[in-house]
Amino acid sequence: MDEAAGWAAIEAALERAYGHVQPYGHLGTQVPYSVGGPDPLDGISIYRRTAPVPHWHLVGFGMSELYSKDSDDPAISGYGFEFSARVADHGDDEVPMWAAVLLQVLARYVVGNRPFAPGHTIHVAPGTFGAGTETELAALAFAVDPDLGVIDTPHGAVTFLEVAALTEDEYAAAKGGNTATVLDRISARSTRPLVIDRTRGSLL
Repeated sequence: MDEAAGWAAIEAALERAYGHVQPYGHLGTQVPYSVGGPDPLDGISIYRRTAPVPHWHLVGFGMSELYSKDSDDPAISGYGFEFSARVADHGDDEVPMWAAVLLQVLARYVVGNRPFAPGHTIHVAPGTFGAGTETELAALAFAVDPDLGVIDTPHGAVTFLEVAALTEDEYAAAKGGNTATVLDRISARSTRPLVIDRTRGSLL
């Protein structure tokens, strides 16, 4: 078996979504987490998209079993998901590094606490969306990435778990199992469905 069969399966899913378009960039860790590095994600691929609105699409590698099958559950790979996030592109040609940092922070939370799943929400600290950034966004919600979905890998199933951002009132409305409904309402009222836009206000 390929020594990085899990990694290859994620790249295959990205190729199905993007064809032969290469990532705008790929961020790799200098010291892998498996040998003592601080970041659980071994890499983050970044694509630049124009539809349905200009945005950056970040996809992580590291929450699933990238190299070998180590967990006891044959049905899922690692934690069973990889993070995905879409961030508004305002045309400045700068990769949103704060979003890559956010995915690593979420990965460390998973390792130290519990996995996320579609429908989960979490309140976040000031500065989550970039140090010194003024924004009404205050929380995160999780949903299945509409483009990447769920894939089978040699190590088990992997769900691409998209990170969406919520304002305080959207977060309050999402509690109690209402996340999918709130995300649907946000998508219906915005041209940027599930795209994290630090400049937006509440859509409820």
